[in-house]
Order: sequence, then structure tokens, then C-alpha cells
Amino acid sequence: MSGVWIFAENREQSLELLNIGGELASQIGTKLVNIILGDNGQAQDYIDYGADEVWLLPALGPDQTLLAYAPVIADEAKQEDPDIFLVAGTLRGKELAAIIASSLDTGLASDCTFLKLGADNKLEMERLIFGGAGIQKVVCSTRPQMATIPARTFEPAEMKAGREGIKRELPTPPLSPLKLLARQNRVRESGDIREAQAVVAVGRGIEKKEDIDMIRELADILGGEIGCTRPITEEKHWLPEDLCIGISALEVKPQLYIGIGVSGQIQHVAGFRDARIVCAINKDENAPIFEASDYGIVGDLYEVIPRLLAELKKSGRAN
Repeated sequence: MSGVWIFAENREQSLELLNIGGELASQIGTKLVNIILGDNGQAQDYIDYGADEVWLLPALGPDQTLLAYAPVIADEAKQEDPDIFLVAGTLRGKELAAIIASSLDTGLASDCTFLKLGADNKLEMERLIFGGAGIQKVVCSTRPQMATIPARTFEPAEMKAGREGIKRELPTPPLSPLKLLARQNRVRESGDIREAQAVVAVGRGIEKKEDIDMIRELADILGGEIGCTRPITEEKHWLPEDLCIGISALEVKPQLYIGIGVSGQIQHVAGFRDARIVCAINKDENAPIFEASDYGIVGDLYEVIPRLLAELKKSGRAN
């Protein structure tokens, strides 16, 4: 057996993949290889978290993109023949994984939320389909078995200080014909809702754009971020796209999700299905969102939210 490989762009995602990757490697009886961008003193850190080998990708020129690493990683895979290769499911990570899979003439299952080994060490993968209405089970019949994994799918690996491992530098990739011309930061309405512990989402039930201010106030009191359904961004243009939650937009996993005036279409529900606690506020008692909620309030949001804000302020939750 030639190993379970993982690749992620940052430490948080690396630790998540080290957890599931280490579990799979242990079951197969093979090594766990973590491919990282540069060293920055992190190689031993990843070894302490379970990697048997850490492979360092060299720094690129300012006009090169992550995709320039594809030939180097693919060449290593052709020589080493890994059993499994897991890639963090960022936008850039999924692009890179697709190019590597094509180069290796193997399959790639995207956005997998469950992994386990079946007969003959075949990796059984599960992913959402049809806007989150169904679960597809996938088995890859070629090597390596590749999958991209969304953020926060698995818990981070536990540290085991004092582990020994191998650090290795990979070759410098050839200059890619794809050049990065410029970088421009996207201006966000607020913080990154994917990192928020509380998300308050607004749907069609809100009547005016100005009324979103009281939803934002609620989010601020809870120490969270505001989100929304697609109609609020695409039809009304009241909030930017980077606040849209859904299977084709952002997936969030907060400790608390509150849907206000949100009907609960499956495309939106799939975007918060992993929230720890879900609360819905809607005047339609038959709204589908109540079926996905732990707590529900049937009532007019224009009556419920002011009362909720008043109670939170009275309890000292307001800043």
C-alpha cells in the first residue's frame, strides 16, 4: 500500500483532513502524507497531529496560481501510486483536484461528507445531490481514490506530541501558462458567515430593505453574522451574494442558526443542515423550515423580533 495523501490550503483544513486521513490510513495499514504549501515551521506540527510524512510545495512566483502545482503532484502520484487522495474542498482546491484527477485518469467525488472503507479497501463516499434532497453513494474503481471534502466536515485531529516523521521538499513546478494578473479583495458586507458561531438569516418574509437593520441588530447582539436566502440577493438585491446560504451558495455550520421569514426550501436548508441548533420564525405554521428546526416561533416577525431584541437587551446580551 502506498499511502493516504491529503492537501489543504490552511492549517484548520489540514487538521480536519489529518483526522479522517489518519483513520483511513490506520485501517488500510499505510502511511499518511500531508502535502503543504511551504514550511513556515509547520512540518513538525503536522507530524505531531498524525502525518507520517510532510511534503513541502515550493513557493511560486507572484504571477503563478495554485494550479501550477498540479503537474508536480500528479507526477508524484504516478510514481508513488497512493491509495487515497483527499483535498480540502475550497474553490481553488476543487479546481486543483479536478486537474490532478484528469492527469491520473482517475475518478473524483466532490463535496463528500462521509467516508468509510468497504470491501477490498474501496473507499465508500457520500455526497448531497438534488439540492440536498438526496444522498449519493460513490465508489471509485480506479487509483488513487480521490475526493474533495468541505470545511468542517470532520473534527480536527488530536495532537500527539513527540511523533517522528519525514519532511521532504517537492520539485519546483514548471512555469504555468496561466498567469495571475492582479488580486482584488472582495468587499464584504460583514464578517465571514462560514466562521460565525451564530447566523441570523433573512428570507422573503422581510418587507423592506430598511427592515434588515433590525435583523442585523439581532445578529450583533448574538455575536453572529447576518445571512440570507437567494431571493434576497438575486431578486431584490438587498444583500450581497457572499451572504447567501444554500446548496449552490455558502454552507454554514454555526452553533445557532435563526431563520427569519425563511420558508425553508431544500436548497436553502441544505446550506445550514449541520448547524447545532436551528430556530425558525415564520407566520406560516406550515412553512417547511419548521420541519428542519429544533425550535419554532409561529408569528409575525415584525412583532416577534422587537420583543426578542427587548428581552435580549434586558438580559444584558446587548453591547
